Order: sequence, then structure tokens, then C-alpha cells
Amino acid sequence: MSAFAFIAADLVAIVVMVFALYFPRHRRKDMIVAFLSINVGVMGVTYAMSTTELSLGFGLGIFAVLSIIRLRSTEMGHAEIAYYFTAIALGLLGGFPSVTAPVSFTLMAVLLTVIAIGDHPALFSRTRQQMMVLDTPMTDESMAKDLLASMLHAKIHTLDIRKVDLVSDTTLCEVRFTRLPEDDARTSESGDARIGSDAARAEEVRTAGGAR
Repeated sequence: MSAFAFIAADLVAIVVMVFALYFPRHRRKDMIVAFLSINVGVMGVTYAMSTTELSLGFGLGIFAVLSIIRLRSTEMGHAEIAYYFTAIALGLLGGFPSVTAPVSFTLMAVLLTVIAIGDHPALFSRTRQQMMVLDTPMTDESMAKDLLASMLHAKIHTLDIRKVDLVSDTTLCEVRFTRLPEDDARTSESGDARIGSDAARAEEVRTAGGAR
């Protein structure tokens, strides 16, 4: 099959990935040009190297030049790294016309399907991972879990205390949790309010007794 078919398939795949999957879900405009340029660049270099008789030294030199390019940008999350890898993989598949068309096009479709499902907003939509700073030093993980469960109205799966600052009285921790349904959250809120009101009444009773 003509090389233009592979190029067209790669362009269609990267357009679908960027404009139908990534941007509607993440809304990060600056990554659009990054994904498009890295995909087309990898495809062009791969096609040139696969169709031209090059020495081993020249090929290694090309990859050495590419390896010194450092990405100096804001931090990317794991999802964006996955999109970045997919853009590179699509470019590689589109740049190898020696690979049979059914295999190449099928792999492109598989990559898009995997990233479409894995990054779908409905997949584990209540599950979160977050860094939390507590305004009190805590070294007991069970106590920290109870406090965060009450604050986040969520079921805490794992909690990792990263830093306890006894000078500023803070605790930095990483928590993975699942938000409770709205009904359970309202029940938890009412329970917290009831506990708070009971504690306030008890404090008032103690204060009145001390005044007498």
C-alpha cells in the first residue's frame, strides 16, 4: 500500500486523539501543538530512516541528537504522559510503510481505543488522589484517616504521611480515596454536625458548672 495511506492514517489518528479525546477531557491548549508536532516529527524521521539506506552511525547520531532535547515545561500528569507516548507510537506506526497496512491500522485503532477507555471520565469517577496539609501534627495514621474521612466525606483507601512539621504544626500526607454518594455524604455531614453540637453543649455545661 502507498506510503500516503500510512501518513493519512496517522494524521487521522492523531487528530482524533487530540481533538476528540484529549482536549475535551483535559482542556490544556498548550499540549495540542506538542502532541501534533511530536507525532508528525516522529513519523517523518521514522519514514526517512526506513526508506533510505543509512549507515548505523548516522542512525545512532540522529537518535543522539533527539536524546539531548529536554522538555522544559510545566509538570505533566500521568494521563498526559500516556497521551504523549500514544502520539509517539502513532507516529512510529505511520512512518513504517514496510509494516502491512492491516497490522499498522489495527494497532493505531487499538491505541486510540485503549486511551479512550482508560481516560474516560466515567471510569472510577469517584476515586481521587490528593495531597493534603493538615493544620495539626499527626503521626497516627488511623487518626489521620478518620479526620480526612470526615473532612472529605469519603472512604479512605490508603494514606501516606509524608511530612510532620512540629514547628508550624502541620502534617503533609498523600491520600487515595473514593467519594461517598450524596446521600451518604449528607448523613456523614449531619453526623459531624450532631457530634459538634453535642461537644459544644458539653463544653457549655462544664463552663456553667465551673462558674457556679
